[in-house]
Amino acid sequence: MTKISRRNFLKASALAGAAALATGAAVPAGAAAPAGAAPAAASGTPAEAENGLFSSVRVTRCSLPAGGWQAEPTFPDWAGYVDDTLAMNGMYTFFGYSGQGTLYLSPAAGVTEFALFVNNREVDTRAMAGGATWAADVSACMINGLNTIQVSGIRPAGQTVQVHIPYPEVIEGRPADAGLDPAVLDVIDRIVAADVAHGFTSAQMAVIKDGRMVYRNAWGTVNAYHPDGTPKTDSPAVTNDTLYDLASNTKMYSVNYALQHLVTHGQVDLDARIADLLGSAFVDDTIEITYNGYENPGLETVKQWKSELTIRDVLRHQAGFPADPQYHNDAFDQTAQAAAPGVPNVLYAGAGGDEATRSRTLQAIFKTPLMYQPGSRTLYSDVDYMLLDFVIEQVTGKRLDDYLSETFWKPMGLQHITYRPLDHGFAPNDCAATELNGNTRDGAISFTGVRTYTLQGEVHDEKAYYAMGGVSGHAGLFANASDLAVLASAMLSGGYGNVKLFSRNVMDTFTAPKIESAANWGLGWWREGDLARPWYFGTQSSSGTVGHQGWTGTLSLIDPAERLVVVYLTNKINSPVTDPAANPNQFDGNWYTASTLGFVAQLLYQGLKSRAGSPDAALDALLADMAAEHFKLVDAEPTAARADHPLVQSAYAMLEVLAERGAQPFRFAARRYAQQALELLDPVRDADELAALREQI
Repeated sequence: MTKISRRNFLKASALAGAAALATGAAVPAGAAAPAGAAPAAASGTPAEAENGLFSSVRVTRCSLPAGGWQAEPTFPDWAGYVDDTLAMNGMYTFFGYSGQGTLYLSPAAGVTEFALFVNNREVDTRAMAGGATWAADVSACMINGLNTIQVSGIRPAGQTVQVHIPYPEVIEGRPADAGLDPAVLDVIDRIVAADVAHGFTSAQMAVIKDGRMVYRNAWGTVNAYHPDGTPKTDSPAVTNDTLYDLASNTKMYSVNYALQHLVTHGQVDLDARIADLLGSAFVDDTIEITYNGYENPGLETVKQWKSELTIRDVLRHQAGFPADPQYHNDAFDQTAQAAAPGVPNVLYAGAGGDEATRSRTLQAIFKTPLMYQPGSRTLYSDVDYMLLDFVIEQVTGKRLDDYLSETFWKPMGLQHITYRPLDHGFAPNDCAATELNGNTRDGAISFTGVRTYTLQGEVHDEKAYYAMGGVSGHAGLFANASDLAVLASAMLSGGYGNVKLFSRNVMDTFTAPKIESAANWGLGWWREGDLARPWYFGTQSSSGTVGHQGWTGTLSLIDPAERLVVVYLTNKINSPVTDPAANPNQFDGNWYTASTLGFVAQLLYQGLKSRAGSPDAALDALLADMAAEHFKLVDAEPTAARADHPLVQSAYAMLEVLAERGAQPFRFAARRYAQQALELLDPVRDADELAALREQI
């Protein structure tokens, strides 16, 4: 092999660079640009300076801001040791987004020079004198996801440069900024709007992609119906600021967030025993109940099980507690786990919704025996998160809402998230209403102290309101979609600005499959896994997607692979109960496409840049499929013989969205789909709708 000297190699590289510039070809990596050549500029990126340094980084002298950091490596040898992996000593990788990012560099007083690279772009450090802190706006160098800084050539030898790296924040953006085709957002908008026009209540949505809030929208009114079930026409419209009752989404953004923070900062251990944290009464006060359908192993065995319970067991929903023992209901049969007029509730704590009742609820949890041996099955239980609420309060010495506000909401600048909104400056019409007749399911349910008025600004969940005073780990949070999406975005990076919330290891621990046979669960988090939750996360989200759902009609989705957060909130139970005698939990709002939650994710992923081609034609065909599937549900539902049934009304809404697209110029396929879909209609029941659609098409 012919050897070439370094001098001749550089000369050859320079000649190659000159030839490339002359022909428009790419300059080979490592090739030096010839003297006198104009600086090259990558397409869509700022030009390099004439001296070869990146020219779009603004550097200013500053004081180091207070707070926590994503990382604060000191170069060289940031890991604190030297070994044969020498390349790592001058490089560090962190999470960020294109278009935002500041590094704080503090060269030691004796430093005379050093080199700084951000994603291989060299930044001019000549102005960064030693003994000061410098803020470098590197937003033009950043990419979405993992970014790498390199600090090399520190002179004189033995000196150091410390770098403080903040977390990314959420900035305003447009769908196009994140490669999201607005066509999918338009279809989602039309579906929800059409459902609202046909009787659905309201909804709100926020989408964050690659650190940008690229979409916000709101539909409907804050209170859609009178208590008698007739439409309410004088209610204010929902805005992007309206608060929604998050129901069980509370679990993730209260208890899970609190525990993830406490574990990250070494204040609690996931394998700590509940009895050690809350005291021996958690075990000693246990009473004996033989649950129907479950074997009673004896009180002493149950006490032994409880004595060994850990935080991790409870987060897995494998602790053994019943799902809903209704501590607030004075007529509840604990043996049957069902309301039973005339049967006293042996675990009754009261329904006063005050601190005294809250304390009695903790005692009732202490008394509650386990239904099954911990770890032997998964039973989703609100008691698990009520219990963990008290654990957090014991560890922090603060009530849960105060701890969350101080730790998350205020530092992150969130002003539209709270427990008990009516006590924190919000009026009823700032909140989307829920049940029309309190907690009575339109008269089908009754217990002492039950609310009978339309709920607006008060948590709907019975245990949260009556037994926990509105502040609980399982329910009670109110938020708008935008603030909840910003809060959820912390699960992508672990912090916000200069606020450190969670370590990467802790986030991985909480979101990993709790066991291979139940990979749809993390520690509390719902996971997509192997298409385990398509009803909420769709079929196109990554297996690592996490989030949760809420009974009032709320959804949060966090997809780390796509750096995507979707929050979709509804108040679907702000509607009449369809048939209180047959099913008191089947509200009219539950029949609509807008209430299914998962349709949002299914459509949204169609518009991501990673999907090849325009989604328009696929959306037309998909809407036709959705209409056909909807009418299958209509045909299978015995109560849907009337045109005014909400399921039929939602089917009409879907057809109208399809017909609207088909009526647009040059949308021939959509028009054909719409015309074919008319065959789905019943000529008698749907005569009026059929005539209107024919005219529209």
